[in-house]
Amino acid sequence: MPDKIIRASVSKRLRKMADKGRARLLQRFFKTGPGEYGYGDVFIGLRVPDVRKAARESSSLPLDEAVKLLRSHIHEERLAALLIMIEKFKKGGPADKKAVYGCYLRHTRYINNWDLVDLSAPNVVGAYLADKNRDTLYRLARSKLLWERRIAMVATHCYIRKGDFADGLAIARILLSDTEDLMHKAVGWMLREIGKRDKRILEEFLRKYYIMIPRTSLRYAIERFPGRERKKYLKGDFK
Repeated sequence: MPDKIIRASVSKRLRKMADKGRARLLQRFFKTGPGEYGYGDVFIGLRVPDVRKAARESSSLPLDEAVKLLRSHIHEERLAALLIMIEKFKKGGPADKKAVYGCYLRHTRYINNWDLVDLSAPNVVGAYLADKNRDTLYRLARSKLLWERRIAMVATHCYIRKGDFADGLAIARILLSDTEDLMHKAVGWMLREIGKRDKRILEEFLRKYYIMIPRTSLRYAIERFPGRERKKYLKGDFK
């Protein structure tokens, strides 16, 4: 079967499962209204497990066709494309991984909602740079594009899970001055993940940069602290 026919069949299958009621809920949940972070994103109302199944059964789709699917205006089609790319990255050799990574970075404007970033950034960007120079993360962290900044932050989850906190802490520090709530949440989330593995390192970071940390980031970071301890951090009482 020709590659573009396979891509068309993926799209057709996804659209066949569309649920208008769920689509309306997703449009609100992912803030797609005017002036919101997801403005213009279009949902057709699919459950993630259904998208995963369709992507898994279409994992033979060549990378260039997956990228065409990634350019879709429909959110679930972009999600399917990223799932296919992740699978290719995991199963591919060095050249395949490099190709997926390169395509990913060239198409970040289509990875334009937090669920798409959070699913893919650790599994593509983080994984590819695991044994390489990570300067790209710092470039992304300073990008004007919100989604590239979130990619930089969330990609470090790949290293945090393995006990390597240096890049997570450094990029969190860069992003403390970010004005976007989605970035405050991402920073707090990664700090919390560090704290789950080494509370002392998290506490050192919080004390050092307390004045600079957005309230949302702080709340996310200390979410697992005992109640009395959380209250002290929220008050800035470190005695």
